[in-house]
Amino acid sequence: MFATIPSALVMGVDGQPVTVEVHVARGLPGLSIVGLPDAACREARDRVRAAVTVAGSDWPQMRITINLAPSDTRKVGSGLDLAMAIGVLVASGQVPQSAVDGLGFIGELGLDGTVRPVAGMVCRVGAIRSTEVVVPVASAADAMVIRGPEVRPVATLAEVVRALKDPPAGWPDYRVVPTSFPDPPAVDLAEVRGQPTAMQALELAAAGGHHLLMVGPPGAGKTMLASRLPGLLPDLDLSQSIECTRVHSAAGLSVGGLITRPPYRAPHHTTTPVALVGGGADSLRPGEVSLAAHGVLFLDELGEFSPAVLDCLRQPLEEGIIRVSRARYCADLPARVLLVAAMNPCPCGEGGRPGACRCPDGMLARYRRRLSGPLLDRFDLRIAVFRPDPQRLLGGEPGPSSAEVAERVARAREMAAGRGVDCNAHLDGRLLDEATPLDDEATALLSSALGAGRLSARGLTKVRRVALTVADLAGHRGPLTAFHLSTAMAMRIDVAGTRGIAA
Repeated sequence: MFATIPSALVMGVDGQPVTVEVHVARGLPGLSIVGLPDAACREARDRVRAAVTVAGSDWPQMRITINLAPSDTRKVGSGLDLAMAIGVLVASGQVPQSAVDGLGFIGELGLDGTVRPVAGMVCRVGAIRSTEVVVPVASAADAMVIRGPEVRPVATLAEVVRALKDPPAGWPDYRVVPTSFPDPPAVDLAEVRGQPTAMQALELAAAGGHHLLMVGPPGAGKTMLASRLPGLLPDLDLSQSIECTRVHSAAGLSVGGLITRPPYRAPHHTTTPVALVGGGADSLRPGEVSLAAHGVLFLDELGEFSPAVLDCLRQPLEEGIIRVSRARYCADLPARVLLVAAMNPCPCGEGGRPGACRCPDGMLARYRRRLSGPLLDRFDLRIAVFRPDPQRLLGGEPGPSSAEVAERVARAREMAAGRGVDCNAHLDGRLLDEATPLDDEATALLSSALGAGRLSARGLTKVRRVALTVADLAGHRGPLTAFHLSTAMAMRIDVAGTRGIAA
């Protein structure tokens, strides 16, 4: 006898439908799984057998063959267990074929018959071709995030078999409570004292989507500033929310509902290239860049990251997408992030004060070689952050609150939306030329900077984008002035100074 059961797997951040085909025939008893299963998928034969017997059904003493179609795609993980078990029961005549028509099945089986959650539930449910889908009760909230097939939560295989054999009894009625994805910590920009330049740069980064690099000694407040950036950003729109939710689900993070706030990710400096940009030998998983899509990716201690890891960011930062290609698969992962990085001016951290640095020249040279010129050129804003003045730190007036700055950021983003982009950092080509006309003084200033070699062609584009954001925050209309351009250029320090920070 033969049965086909719909299910799905995850490839990158996309779901892919899978048809579980089960054939039961006379022969030497045994179970074989074909269709390029990985080790976890092949081991399903033992999990499925134990779960079926615990559920009170008979394991057929016949030759069982399970094909996972399409057969040329690698099947990774245990998410097809439930579909295999139902396929065996249908093919052996213990469950009628009509009972599973229009049903899809997703879940891992335990030896005690429990149905357990699997990663990527949002992606899987969105790809399945059925009117109803049976999922683990622990993943039901995730499965209901995106409109699609009707979700049937179950806790055990026995509940599934009972509902299929006795339709009048119906499916178990579990109360599924949607949960919200945890927001970043509630911190306020008003808590930052004595950093007016850094706070202005942070506002520009939020309003224009400009990548920001902060260079300064330990304890100057770089991490404190970066952690407050998500609170300045507007809520995600629907398409961004869905994409963020799918990425986090594919990474195995329970979401429980649409992610509506920009995510914040801060990987450690020992992160590997695959962990940062995504990939893997057998399963393609999104990395930290994709998990921070439409939010903030904060790289603290940038000078301690491996150069090979940092150079992986060069293409994603320009294109907003990561193209991962392997021998058996390829996928496009989202990478539209706001990159914020912080680093010390030198290994000892005191390079910003004349005569205070204790680092030998060789150590300084090795430290600077970790940051390639092309990577540094990706930062629209590069600022020096010094330790605040003690008087401001102890008794100074608090700065503007996050709510005040967020209002100005929202107005600037609305102006960018009128130009057809999410933020000014995405302007390019004709759109940038139309949005940034220059007056005579501004043109002369840029000509001088280009002639002196202080700006590259990419740097010119970035300066114009930042200057436009400066004008938007000030409510300026009309051609950009020398003030807007000089403000933007002042926030592009030379990180590779002779010793420490050079303005």
